[in-house]
Amino acid sequence: MSYIPVIGLETHLQLKTVSKIFCGCSTTFGAPPNSQVCPVCLGFPGTLPVLNRQALTFGIRVALALGCGIQPRIVFHRKNYFYPDLPKDFQISQYDLPLGTDGFVEIGKRRIRIGRAHLEEDAGKLLHSAGYSLVDFNRTGVALLEIVTEPDLTSPEEAHLYLKTLRGILEYLEVSDCDMEKGSLRCDTNISLRPAGSAADSLGTKVEIKNLNSFKAVARSLAYEIQRQAQVLDEGGKIQQETRLWDDAAGRTEPMRSKEYAHDYRYFPEPDLVPFAVSPEEVEKVRGNLPELPPQRARRLIEQYGLSEMDARTLTASKGTADYFESCMKAAPASAKTLANWIAGELSSQTNARNLESVAGLPFPPGHLVELVGLIESGKISGKMAKEIFAEALSSGQSPGSIVYSKGLSQVTDPSVLQTAAQEVLKEHPQAAADYRTGKGQALMFLVGQLMRRTQGAASPAISQEILRKLLNDKEKRG
Repeated sequence: MSYIPVIGLETHLQLKTVSKIFCGCSTTFGAPPNSQVCPVCLGFPGTLPVLNRQALTFGIRVALALGCGIQPRIVFHRKNYFYPDLPKDFQISQYDLPLGTDGFVEIGKRRIRIGRAHLEEDAGKLLHSAGYSLVDFNRTGVALLEIVTEPDLTSPEEAHLYLKTLRGILEYLEVSDCDMEKGSLRCDTNISLRPAGSAADSLGTKVEIKNLNSFKAVARSLAYEIQRQAQVLDEGGKIQQETRLWDDAAGRTEPMRSKEYAHDYRYFPEPDLVPFAVSPEEVEKVRGNLPELPPQRARRLIEQYGLSEMDARTLTASKGTADYFESCMKAAPASAKTLANWIAGELSSQTNARNLESVAGLPFPPGHLVELVGLIESGKISGKMAKEIFAEALSSGQSPGSIVYSKGLSQVTDPSVLQTAAQEVLKEHPQAAADYRTGKGQALMFLVGQLMRRTQGAASPAISQEILRKLLNDKEKRG
């Protein structure tokens, strides 16, 4: 039988506050275990939490950027469950009155609905070793914003694109470092299958996959779970509502525990945090300080630099990449299209290979790219040379201009030199010359390639093509 996946994502964003959400302990990453704790975040009897105003402001900032309505009455609840890294045996979170509701994230031409965005405190971290486990409570009480989609996603690829788009928005807002390796951005997925042709609102039994720490892990775990659930259903079995963990090395999900329902957590209002109101004036103040977000920046790049919509979307998907491009444009006059092509091509390829967040992390400053593009556009080097110079500049740190000078590299543009080389190429490849004269245009490009090879890539492709065409046409007239 054919099935349609029904996927929802819960993204946990660690907010970039200096102190924790309900106490004054530091949130600095990498401190010695259990060195950033106090009686409040450890849940000692008689201690009272106090809400961090910056966490609230950051939460409102994200919710507004996602198009959410802001809840005017802020209420926190206790979410009760036992886990070794949860010292109070409950988590202070929001339940029926989340901070933001009814937002969306656009991926392509689709809107993925955001059901809710709510504030809560993080748990600690368990460190497992052979035969025992240790707990570090430094992360306990760090401010989190949980962003929950409706079950609108239908494939691992869509989930991956949603997360990339969401992270791009969060980077622009500067509310988190969004570093998945540090746990600043974590994701849980919920997935079920429904038979193809069934009503769109018919949902199967969902399975949750916990604590995925990379976009690749999200996509791989969903692909595995789709296959696993389809096999269970095809064999006449039933899907169990449960929480599963992803084993990245084995490439499969494993059962963790049966999935809890809301009533299992015994939610009740947090008695030590009284409800309070967020005024419309405060919300509008946060809205007024929102930065230029990816869709707005893309439109501006199209209008200001004449870029295509695709180029603008590619550049603005990451704040670091968009900033890099605009730094290039400010450094010196250059072709926006050529710069965009290089950033989306060679620079992005190196960024991915080095597992960097954006091209801004490469040891290749904007001035170097402007210089490289200038050398190409002035005709001093060819595109092939430019790629070789880029690779050397990336590894050595030298500027493209200094590499060209030190190695005596330059593009051959002297017509007399190129004409001699072109005549030799025509002698060596008479069949290609004959093919061109019979109307096979691709033969000319073959001959240009042979001329480039003869000159070790130094010949100007444009001038070489012009000279070859002239020689071929002159020969035809004489013939």
